[in-house]
Amino acid sequence: MTAGYSGPIPLSRLPAFENRSGDVTVVVETPKGSPNKYGYDPAPNAFRLKAVLPEGTAFPYDFGFIPSTLGQDGDPIDLLLFLDSPAAVGCILTARLIGVIEARQREGDGEWVSNDRLLGVATHAHTHNHVHGLEDLRPNLLDEIEQFFAHYVGSQGREFDATGRAGPDRARALVEEAIARGRADAADQG
Repeated sequence: MTAGYSGPIPLSRLPAFENRSGDVTVVVETPKGSPNKYGYDPAPNAFRLKAVLPEGTAFPYDFGFIPSTLGQDGDPIDLLLFLDSPAAVGCILTARLIGVIEARQREGDGEWVSNDRLLGVATHAHTHNHVHGLEDLRPNLLDEIEQFFAHYVGSQGREFDATGRAGPDRARALVEEAIARGRADAADQG
């Protein structure tokens, strides 16, 4: 045992950026093709089943979060990950930011909150290696992704409204804002 050892770092507190490449760290919550929505719970440092999608519906790509961030919805910011095959729940990997679907979501209490969906290509991806911005994606893919989220969120009795799209610079700025928000929140609690 190492002196001062305090146990493993919760996944939600891993660094948001990988030092060498500058790519973002991503923790996969829900694999591509899964009809189950998993969510990370920092208290037990484990994943919980949060929802089951309607029959015939599945996540189009891996879905996860960027650690050490805090979105305006109170959770780490979301990222939809382009990778050749589904990654396992809890897998930690890095990704190149390619853009963002800026969105707001009406919660059960009727309040609209910002809940953007960042988009990234896994560092080790082959199929999407050529994608560096939203313009590199096939036509209509972003429309399909927005429709998926509208359907998924709608099935939970909430509303999803995609308000815009932007490239990697805006996505990176949102991550940096979310890091600052997370630090401020931690300082307020500490």
